[in-house]
Amino acid sequence: MSRIFITGSTDGLGLAAARTLISQGHDVVLHARSRERAAAIAETSATALGLVIGDLASAAETRSIADQVNAIGRMDAVIHNAGIYLERSRGETPEGHAKTLAVNVLAPYLLTAWITRPHRLIYLTSGMHRSGASSLDDIDWKRRPWNASQAYSESKLYIATLATALARHWPDVLSNAVDPGWVPTKMGGAGAPDDLEMGHLTQTWLATSDDAAAKVSGGYWYHRQQREAAAEVGDAVFQDALVGRLAELTGVRHTTL
Repeated sequence: MSRIFITGSTDGLGLAAARTLISQGHDVVLHARSRERAAAIAETSATALGLVIGDLASAAETRSIADQVNAIGRMDAVIHNAGIYLERSRGETPEGHAKTLAVNVLAPYLLTAWITRPHRLIYLTSGMHRSGASSLDDIDWKRRPWNASQAYSESKLYIATLATALARHWPDVLSNAVDPGWVPTKMGGAGAPDDLEMGHLTQTWLATSDDAAAKVSGGYWYHRQQREAAAEVGDAVFQDALVGRLAELTGVRHTTL
């Protein structure tokens, strides 16, 4: 039995993963953005180990999420599932960051720094990461004209890169990126063609399985198969440059990265 924390687990892939893990006998800690969102999954949360609440667009609330998780105890795995897709505008978080960057990248980075280190880390990315720009000059979209699709693609390039950076620097942790495919969730839309079940079963498998195939690190996964990611994801120079930019933007530096 494993203890797993899943961000963004009130609907879509996160909720499906939580329900699967609970049905398998694992202890799951759920996450909701608000108390209203939490109320919508009362039936599932009643069978979970715990439920934490906080908005990942806010660094202060992200800190609270980490504190709530740590108060429950050390996790065996953390699945960084939460994400947002095509935002109509850059938006601005309480700290002044672009909302897409804050939720999809800065929040997972901060949670990784603040939550007691688990045995396994899973970060959800997307095949769209291959369209992400490798320049780190304006990752917070303060000078460029807003482009929602490009911002999303870049965020998914960065999160896949963070996963491989952690795999390189933390040999005692299994850190992987998962592309769930274009699946029919609220984010993906009802007409999305990919397999919803395989989309969430890959992350639950990586979080808990003792199969030799699942106990690897630094992989980019799609439907339980390793795929080749964009070149930047495996580039140690790009990894370290990205981690440096995230440290600058958040004011939080991982001492072991």
